[in-house]
Amino acid sequence: MALETAKRRRKRLSMTSLIDVIFLLLLFFMLTSTFSRYSEVELTGGAPGAPSQSERVTRFVKLDGDRLLVDGQDTDFVAIAERLATETEQMLVLAFSDQTSSQQLIDVLAVLRPLPNTQTMVLN
Repeated sequence: MALETAKRRRKRLSMTSLIDVIFLLLLFFMLTSTFSRYSEVELTGGAPGAPSQSERVTRFVKLDGDRLLVDGQDTDFVAIAERLATETEQMLVLAFSDQTSSQQLIDVLAVLRPLPNTQTMVLN
């Protein structure tokens, strides 16, 4: 006596949940990405023993956390461009401490960038 077993019919796979997951992933990546263009900041690294191209004034700028020192004197962040503006060529040597964030460094470089006759060199 042969027993007949009922054939199982395969259920169709519901695509609704898959489409929901794909849509959520698409939304996530669209909202977390940025479409803005980042600006570039030119940096000059110091080369050991490199001769200077011309006679220029060398100024020392130090970032120490929230403090900003220009030639050893405290300077307000807003007034740094006025203080360093000059007609002669100058080399700004910029040093920073461990308490300085990268955003503070970029902010100072952005202020120093438009100064005429000025080249900036970052130490550390």
